[in-house]
Amino acid sequence: MNSFGNLLRLTTFGESHGPAMGGILDGMPSRVPFDAEAVQQALCRRRPGSGAGRSARKETDIIRILSGVSPEGLTLGTPIGFMIPNVDARPGDYSRLLRPNHADYTYEMKYGIRAVAGGGRASARETASWVAAGAMASMLTRPEGITIRAAVSGVGEWESAEPYSLLPLPAEAMEIVEKAGAAGDSVGGLVSCVVSGVPAGLGEPVFDKLHSRLAAAMMSINAAKCFEYGLGRKAARSYGSETADPFVLPPGASCPEPAGDFSGGIQGGISNGRDIRFTVAFKPTPTLMRDVESFDIEGNRGVIPARGRHDVCVALRAPAVVEAMAALVVADALLASRLPLKSRV
Repeated sequence: MNSFGNLLRLTTFGESHGPAMGGILDGMPSRVPFDAEAVQQALCRRRPGSGAGRSARKETDIIRILSGVSPEGLTLGTPIGFMIPNVDARPGDYSRLLRPNHADYTYEMKYGIRAVAGGGRASARETASWVAAGAMASMLTRPEGITIRAAVSGVGEWESAEPYSLLPLPAEAMEIVEKAGAAGDSVGGLVSCVVSGVPAGLGEPVFDKLHSRLAAAMMSINAAKCFEYGLGRKAARSYGSETADPFVLPPGASCPEPAGDFSGGIQGGISNGRDIRFTVAFKPTPTLMRDVESFDIEGNRGVIPARGRHDVCVALRAPAVVEAMAALVVADALLASRLPLKSRV
């Protein structure tokens, strides 16, 4: 599928080394002030060539809005079409050999054909469209007092003792990235996210739980291998007496609320009014700056040369993508809640 969301639905197009990436965001309410600068800033956070350990591909990621926004800067309620040109594509960097731990083999098995250059739509280049759409979704969530922040909380053997403090990476973490890059290797990482200000009551019970929607969104991100919210794996090593979220009645409040955050802000698949906290684990980039022996789909042996432009640690650019996908999920849930939105002027 190339679409994501229910009431707020994103459909994307484009290949990594084709003319452009782009998408259509359908379901955006009318008369929402459109913040083009915020969209561009989000794309600049994600774009390659912007720091140590990141791909050296020099993309400007300048977005073009094609439809759905009035000359006065208000959404029309019609589909918002957008395009992000690829200005630094190099399809000649790639051969027909199957890259280990990429989607080359599985795409060939499914379709009988694939876009050889950069993996086509299996490339992380695809997430540029997600980040653009996520910034648009934030135009619905931000006026409701909802903030979404993500940051790298682990690299290789280093892991933050306070992952949800969202602090800048320390020097020791960047040293791990630099050492891996110097060796022609890559390294995995963690990205933690905090969604604050979500009202209680968002999400659906049984098969469309809020945490299952978030998990599906995060596990759609390239190289994502694990999603944890609340206690995550620690819950399996805990006792119920240790992890209960007792209720309290704040002074002046008319109803009680959970005191703790063991459930990660979601209970029964529905938001409980606390911060939603989750972490996504990303694998090391499978492309290495070393010669690698492999085969093409016909079984001919060859060598994939140590060339190309790849992230040493994909987690470094992932926070913008994590925030975008979280924004799409929460905005969709807001529209489904039928609450009156403050974002419409």
